[in-house]
This record gives sequence, structure tokens and C-alpha cells, in this order.
Amino acid sequence: MAASPETRQEVRAEAKWVRVSARKARVVVEHIRGRSVPEARTVLAFTQRAAAREIEKVLRSAVANAEANHGLMGDELVVSAVYVDEGPTIKRIRARARGRAAPIHKRTCHITVKVGEPTGPVQQTKQRPAVRGKTDVAPSSEEKSRRRRTKQVAEEQKQGAVTA
Repeated sequence: MAASPETRQEVRAEAKWVRVSARKARVVVEHIRGRSVPEARTVLAFTQRAAAREIEKVLRSAVANAEANHGLMGDELVVSAVYVDEGPTIKRIRARARGRAAPIHKRTCHITVKVGEPTGPVQQTKQRPAVRGKTDVAPSSEEKSRRRRTKQVAEEQKQGAVTA
């Protein structure tokens, strides 16, 4: 059941009142956005954060919805959108010294995962360079000359400040 790009199907699943803070869940969600479903499942399986298990459940539910309700193939789908909204905060009190009390905020979140058919090539895993800030691509001649000019200007400014 292939759809044209204009009528691309998106199937969603949502988990509400999950006992993880939205901030912690958003860190995990960034890793799977735009990936294929098998790749996203692999990433979540090897992520050691507690939120990864909850997000994986929602992803499984979205894929099951797509297969059962829309006749789509689960392994051919892509995570088109995934976001985490804040839920209600459960407020409790912890006893402290001298009869005082300190607040405890037990935060919750709502996790939404949307899967759909890929429009183009699926995003591949990003490879990090071996050294941070260094890439395998050699700088162009224009970039080299620009760097030289900025170094020269900086040296001239230093000399001007010293002589003045």
C-alpha cells in the first residue's frame, strides 16, 4: 500500500504520564529522530538511560499500529517525528530538621512517536571524527588564504599595540 509523497501516511503512538522528567527523555529522543525503525530500536536497546525503555515501548506501539491498522511494513518505516511534552508534576513533601518540610517534585512527561514511510534516502548514522574539531576533509585553498590573512592582521595589530 504505497502512498504518494503528498498523501504520506504517518502513524502515531503516545504514552502519557510516564514517570520520567521531560528533560531526561528529550536527551534520548534526539538519538532516534529521523532514523529507520530497526536502527532506532538498536539505538534504544543500547542506550543505558531509563527513558530509553519507555520510548522503546512507544516506538513498538507505533509500529504495531502501522502494521495492524494501515497494512504498512514495520521494518520499512522511519521515525518521522518524536517529541516529549511535560506532564503534570506530582508534589510531595520530605520531612527535614526542626519540623520543617522540603518539597519533592516527581515530574512526568508525555512521549509521542510518529512513524511513516520514507520520502527519500534514510538518514545514515553520523560518524564522529576521531579528534574533536578536526575533520577528514582538507581545507580549501580559499580557506587557507583566509586563515593566513587573519593571522597577518592579528600580528599587525599586536605590533601596532607594542610600538604605540
